[in-house]
Amino acid sequence: MASIVVVTDSTADIPLATREKLGIEMVPLKVNFGAESYLDNIELQPADFYKKLASFGKLATSSQPSPADFHEVYKRLTDEGHSVISIQLSSAMSGTYQSATIAKSMLDDDADVTVIDSKSASFGYGKIVVRAAELAQAGADKADIIAEVERMRSELRLYFLVDTLEYLQKGGRIGKASAVLGSLLNIKPILSIDKEGFVYPFDKARGQKRAMSRIVEVLETDLKDTPVSLIVAITPGYSDGAAEMAELLKSKLNVKEYEETEIGPVIGAHAGPGTIGLFVFPLGS
Repeated sequence: MASIVVVTDSTADIPLATREKLGIEMVPLKVNFGAESYLDNIELQPADFYKKLASFGKLATSSQPSPADFHEVYKRLTDEGHSVISIQLSSAMSGTYQSATIAKSMLDDDADVTVIDSKSASFGYGKIVVRAAELAQAGADKADIIAEVERMRSELRLYFLVDTLEYLQKGGRIGKASAVLGSLLNIKPILSIDKEGFVYPFDKARGQKRAMSRIVEVLETDLKDTPVSLIVAITPGYSDGAAEMAELLKSKLNVKEYEETEIGPVIGAHAGPGTIGLFVFPLGS
């Protein structure tokens, strides 16, 4: 039986040490500061990105990998005799999944590559990628790994608490008037991702503490007494409130597993500094 290799892209925000330990292959997106482009999480790490963003004064942008970028990885792995499971950033947010799908179609018919739309972002699907790689290392078969990926994808609860409306406004998600008024009123948007992978405004609150309380209220109602894995993701250098949020969730939920991660450059370019990501996976009884 062919060994299974898990492939993802850089927006999964999986630390290098974890990728190396589990043999996860990563195809990077690009982060653009005007005419300057950097390979996400390769040429530009999160901490350096947020420092550069603070001094840039404009909106950083991102660009997806090409089909050729994925094809190079897929061909190398399949030529070596591997089976591939490739899990990508939500197709509703980026053409990255489409590039991966096109790359698969460029391979020989006997190449064993499965491309999956995560319908999520950041470590919301990075955790799923890690789990898939752990199962692959343990010798699980491909069908069982894909079933676990689909289960985790369907059960994930995900929220982004955005510190400022500026980046949503610059990215065209809200109007300038709404952004100015929201900033004056200290409105903190709470974003989520629906089952089809689209970002939507879940709720908003006046002030960070009220926004935190709203998220906790929803999760406590939805997952009361259910054992969960909790991940809190922060933007480096802008972690105010993240520890408080984590402790509040731990006091209200049955947290069996907890970890902290960083929100990488591509997601940070669109959500802005000061964003806190919350990813909750039910573990079952």
